[in-house]
Amino acid sequence: MASVLPPNPKDPRVIRTRQLILDAFIRQLNSKDFNSITISDITSSATINRATFYAHFPDKYALLEAMLLEAFSRLVLGRIDAEAPLTEESLQKLIIALCDYHESSRHCVKKYDSVALMIEENIKLQLENLLLQLLSRAADTADLKEITTAATMISCSVYGLTYRWNLEGRQESPAALAQRIVPMISGGVPFLYPLGNHAGMQRYE
Repeated sequence: MASVLPPNPKDPRVIRTRQLILDAFIRQLNSKDFNSITISDITSSATINRATFYAHFPDKYALLEAMLLEAFSRLVLGRIDAEAPLTEESLQKLIIALCDYHESSRHCVKKYDSVALMIEENIKLQLENLLLQLLSRAADTADLKEITTAATMISCSVYGLTYRWNLEGRQESPAALAQRIVPMISGGVPFLYPLGNHAGMQRYE
C-alpha cells in the first residue's frame, strides 16, 4: 500500500486550508473552553472533513501550539531584530510587543483557563530562545551558563510583568511599562549592552 505524503507547506491550497483550520479553532475558543472543543467542532466550522484536519495536525494540542507560534511570531518575533544584540532599547521593544500579544488575546483569556500552563510555558520557552540568541551577541565573552541564566531570568520577568499588566486592566501604556521596568531588569544583567556601551534608553511614546 502506498504511503500518504504529508501536505506541501508551500502549496497555496495547503496554506489556505491550514488557515481555515486555525480560524475555525479561534472561533471555537471564543465560544467554549479548550477541553470542550472536539475535532468535529473544528472541522464543521472550517467546512472540511476529519481526514483533511489530520493531514495538517495530529490533534487539537498541536493545533493550539501552531496557533500560539503564529501569534507570537507575528506580534513579537516579527518586531525584534534577531540578528542584533540585546540592548535596553530592544528590550523595551520586546516588552511592548508582549503587551500587544497579551492584549490581542484578552477576549480569549477566560477560555484558555484549562490550558493556561501550556500557553505560559510555550511563550516562555520561545522568549528564552530569542533572548538567548540576542544575549549571545551582546555578550560574546560571557560564560554560556551565565547567558542562559540571564535569558531565563529575563524571559520569566518580562512575561510575568506583561501578563500581570494585562490581567490588571492595562492601567498604563505599554511604553510606560517598558520604560519603568527595563532599568530594574537590566540592572541584573551586566552584559546587556554591546561593547560596554551604556547609552540611555530610547523612549517610545
